[in-house]
Amino acid sequence: MNIPSKPASIDVEIHGNFVDGREIEAGNGEMLDVRNPATGDVIARIPNSTREDIDRAMKSARLAFEGKAWGGMDTRARARLVNRLADAFEANLDTLYRLETLNNGRPVNETRAQLSRLPDFFRYFAGLALARRDSVIPVEGAYLNYTLRTPIGIVANCTPFNHPLMILCKSLAAVLASGCVTVVKPSEYTPLTTLKLAQIFTEAGLPPGVFNIVLGLGQSAGKMLAEHPDITKLVLTGGAAAKVFAHQTMELGGKTPVMVFDDFDVDRAVNYAAFGAFIGAGQTCVCASRHIVQASIYDEFVEKLKAKTETIRIGDPFDPATQLGPVISARQRDRVLTYSRFGHEDGARLVTGGVAAKVPGHDNGYFVAPTVFADVKSDMRIFQEEVFGPFTSVTPFKDEADALRLANDSPFGLAAAIRTSDIGRAHRVASAVKAGIVWINDHHRLDPASPWGGVGDSGIGRECGTESFDDHFNTKSVMVATHDQPFDWYRDTANQRRLN
Repeated sequence: MNIPSKPASIDVEIHGNFVDGREIEAGNGEMLDVRNPATGDVIARIPNSTREDIDRAMKSARLAFEGKAWGGMDTRARARLVNRLADAFEANLDTLYRLETLNNGRPVNETRAQLSRLPDFFRYFAGLALARRDSVIPVEGAYLNYTLRTPIGIVANCTPFNHPLMILCKSLAAVLASGCVTVVKPSEYTPLTTLKLAQIFTEAGLPPGVFNIVLGLGQSAGKMLAEHPDITKLVLTGGAAAKVFAHQTMELGGKTPVMVFDDFDVDRAVNYAAFGAFIGAGQTCVCASRHIVQASIYDEFVEKLKAKTETIRIGDPFDPATQLGPVISARQRDRVLTYSRFGHEDGARLVTGGVAAKVPGHDNGYFVAPTVFADVKSDMRIFQEEVFGPFTSVTPFKDEADALRLANDSPFGLAAAIRTSDIGRAHRVASAVKAGIVWINDHHRLDPASPWGGVGDSGIGRECGTESFDDHFNTKSVMVATHDQPFDWYRDTANQRRLN
């Protein structure tokens, strides 16, 4: 797809599944429209994959996993290839970030900044592959005990619309570096950069079948993939667990609490609040959706957040001056506006936003004004439920114990943030808050070496870091008797000290 710097009209492309290193026809019914959320225009059409399509992709992946070209590749050769894929990704950054902006509506400044980090994920995991060591375990007696690790097999990955490539690559880098293979079902809203990356990687030398893509709706194609009996690991963002016995890494949402203490600079806290709440149009599982602010600075924080929010420039995602793009679909826009209504109904105070935004020349785009509600109580729906849009709430607290009570009053536990200059408090609160990720005086910082995942209803397992890499292997324990002593349990059973 040729993407001009400011696309006015683009030919509607027809895509198929990506299997065995090429796009193939799939589905047996009506094609699905892929839209530009900034304009509402159809930019591509994709199939809704059938069970037979899923089976074909899985068989291709199995052949690749067991074949010589991939399954027989030694560790150093695979690490060199993964580094080459990182180089190919980097060489195509301009195409990829513009295509992502076209497909999911995030401003080019955001997609450029996010995607430019992703080659490092592949380089990091290639390094882990080279540095991997199996264990020699000291055990009782004259025995040598060591472990062998082998790649687990086929990883099914259902990715969401909000960070199409970033969330894919967090898994894909570990999959490729470990010697596994994958079948990916991208969101039906945002499949285009995933398809493009598969093409780029194939041209860079990735063997056919290692990275397959099936397209379609989550409730049909995604469900069939997640429940396929041949998968050995499921990576899922924003859905439910598989019904098959497989390793699972699931990120299922969040409701990030941000605790702002009165010893922290209010202006700096407000700047982080705007970034955390509105980056990606708030469509991120770690959106700073609950600001819990100490009572002594509460009014000042609310007023300054209102002023900051109202300076954010909403507009054409391809305009470098734009700071906030559309949400992904009309349905998502309506969901965000519904939560604005819930805020009013439950007695919260609307500070700013709460309505659809009008962007000249983009009358059919899915824009929402960044929204702040104040005086929010913990039993309100906007405090408890994930909105997934440019929407945040502000709640006062009295002291540290009260802040933690409010922060932990949620079924979710993906991320939390703390704003304080008190180092002791920072560590106390980080230890006590219910979350898999905690940012102290920062927000949304990730690194390929740092484990990413949640607790509670936010899911299980971790992406990134050695935790993710290790979860792509089966571990075999090998026990070798190094002695030469005779053995006969049944000759003198009563006097033998142990079974072996």
